[in-house]
Amino acid sequence: MEYLYEKVAYLKGLADGLDIKESSKEGKILLSIIDILEDYADAIVELGEEQDDLTEYVEALDEDLMDVEDELFEDDDYEDEDDDDDIDFAEVECPYCSEEIYVDEDLIDEDEIEVVCPKCHRTITVMEDDEMEHYHDGHCGHHHHEVEED
Repeated sequence: MEYLYEKVAYLKGLADGLDIKESSKEGKILLSIIDILEDYADAIVELGEEQDDLTEYVEALDEDLMDVEDELFEDDDYEDEDDDDDIDFAEVECPYCSEEIYVDEDLIDEDEIEVVCPKCHRTITVMEDDEMEHYHDGHCGHHHHEVEED
């Protein structure tokens, strides 16, 4: 940005060499324009320095963020294949419409649960096989169904 200062200095020297005085109307305007150009040059240089500071700051933040990401995700290979192994689903057939419904097995382990069929929107009470043996028909108004595990 030094070239801006050089050009403004050249204009000042030219104005002095041409003996432009503030006493004339044209001289006042030209000298004011040169002063304003010098102010613009100062502002542009200052903006450039601030831009450089911001660039350094953003680069430092980016490096810090990369360190945090590496620390948080160091064991993660970003493959979704292994995620399917974490949740086991049990398959339940809706007794009303025969739609296959998949229920998280961990939920079924907590006694019985009620599931709404996504196809017919009826409520089904789901329980494990051993609980079903102890359950008496007519106990409530819901239809109960055993779980078939995959």
